[in-house]
Amino acid sequence: MVIVIAGPTGTGKTRLSLFLAKHLNGEIINADSTQVYKNLDIATAKVKNMEGIPHHLIDITNITKDYTVFDYQKDARKCLADILSRGKTPIIVGGTGLYIKAALYDYEFSNKEHNTYEGLSNDELYKKLLEVDPDTSIHLNNRRRVISALNYYEANKVPYSKKEKNDKLLYDTIFIGLTVDRDILYYKINKRVDEMFNEGLLNEARGLYESGIRTKAVMTPIGYKELFAYFDKEISLEEAKELMKKNSRHYAKRQYTWFNNQMKLKWFNVNYENFYETEEAVLNYIKSSL
Repeated sequence: MVIVIAGPTGTGKTRLSLFLAKHLNGEIINADSTQVYKNLDIATAKVKNMEGIPHHLIDITNITKDYTVFDYQKDARKCLADILSRGKTPIIVGGTGLYIKAALYDYEFSNKEHNTYEGLSNDELYKKLLEVDPDTSIHLNNRRRVISALNYYEANKVPYSKKEKNDKLLYDTIFIGLTVDRDILYYKINKRVDEMFNEGLLNEARGLYESGIRTKAVMTPIGYKELFAYFDKEISLEEAKELMKKNSRHYAKRQYTWFNNQMKLKWFNVNYENFYETEEAVLNYIKSSL
């Protein structure tokens, strides 16, 4: 049995995963696309205290490298096979939905270089996508997903929309989703950004800035690119903080949309005042499902 803990940023996935791992003889597999990289710690909200629980796929590659969903699928399935072979429970935790689906579903990804389609407008890209995938549900202005769908077609000669409709789960899996009222979540997100600065985010970002490294690994997580603009004297520090909060809230909203459309999660409302209540509710649900 595999357990998945998914949901938007700031809902307590890490804390719940540690609780479940202790009660279900579990080991944790990271499913956050930014936490696979070394030296990206505070902005990516890496777990600070693993409490003796084995964690996998954290800090496994350098920020100079491009770690793809193809790489994650391969590595995650090795972890799953190893953990299951030892009679333990794999607990996949994170907010990168595509990583979770890549690990658990019968998807094929290519390890070849992907086309970035530089020089093409959104309209031109969308027209190309419609030629190979007329049933696509992707919005024409979602450039990243349009490019991803085009690359998927090039690699597999199958429309991305068809892939979405023919999901085949490879493991017995219980899917847990954590949710909370939007106003509360946004408050938590804003507070967490402030806490990151108290933990030393400014120094962490400055070190990356001075390294001159501007790979996808560095420029993707919320936090670094906003502070790089501050270091470049384009915006004030307060503006950088507010931009981080805004981008984090928007990211959480996109995560909700993705998980609601792509996964059949059993959603649990988080009780921040008494998180133990949430932990017990999830644990009882899992035990009743076994």
